[in-house]
Amino acid sequence: MDIRRLKSFIVIVDSGSITRAADILHLAQPALSQQLAALEEHFGQKLLIRSQQGVSMTDAGHAVYRHAQIILRQMEQAQADAAAAGNSLAGRVSVGLVPFSSAATLSVDLLAETRKRHPGILLHLTESVGQTYSQMIMNGRLEMALIHGIGPIKGVRFEPILSEEFYLVAHRNFAIEADSKPVPLGALDGMPMLLPPAYNFVRRAIDTAFTRSRINLKVVAEVEIVRTLARAVGNGLGATIMPKAIADRIVSESSEPLVCRVVSPRIEETLSLCTSDQNSLSEPAFAVRDILVELTERLKL
Repeated sequence: MDIRRLKSFIVIVDSGSITRAADILHLAQPALSQQLAALEEHFGQKLLIRSQQGVSMTDAGHAVYRHAQIILRQMEQAQADAAAAGNSLAGRVSVGLVPFSSAATLSVDLLAETRKRHPGILLHLTESVGQTYSQMIMNGRLEMALIHGIGPIKGVRFEPILSEEFYLVAHRNFAIEADSKPVPLGALDGMPMLLPPAYNFVRRAIDTAFTRSRINLKVVAEVEIVRTLARAVGNGLGATIMPKAIADRIVSESSEPLVCRVVSPRIEETLSLCTSDQNSLSEPAFAVRDILVELTERLKL
């Protein structure tokens, strides 16, 4: 098996097109098609379905893609281990940090601590709303991720680390008084809200709380970018409800007078560290995991 064929297969899948993949790999399209054909002949299965929209994986293609990610990562780790033999840890470690959570506030600290303790580790950080981290762990694209929820999901191990309580953040113009007492959800009936899309875990928790309390949740915009959300709340375009770490960030970055209060009934979500339950972590990944757990524990203080 030529390892280059596996690399090419991954690029074809990730780019969604043989033409785009050929450009990325600086190969002629016929040569790339031959690599794909050789790979399909090797496995005795059709791996991709071509259409005018691009390519999509067959069931066999999904299996090969997952194993290809693992094989290539192991090859990279073998090269890094050989180069760093007798020295410090080295290698590439991929980590997903779910947006709209305390995890999203840890990225710079994780990068800094990893560089400080293990300068030979190449850290790959992902913070994306549109990708399912559990699926990325299962197919080998991520080694670990901090995500909301406690599972179970087949193929993924969940380790609950932190419970995040949600806070209302609103401009003073919305007539919500600054108070240490929880603000009842009833006081938010019909208030214009800026929230993540409906498929987001944070949004689901909020939707559930309002539905159970039989209160009208008026969502005027769905925002996937924390910085945009902070500016919109600061400009009084709507209020939001976020985990405390994000609520504090919105308040600290705003030059406007904002109110930040916990809500009642309590809304919360569990933040879990997720890894594959089928593939063990490399030594560099274990080192990064320890740093990530340490940083997350600090959020409890």
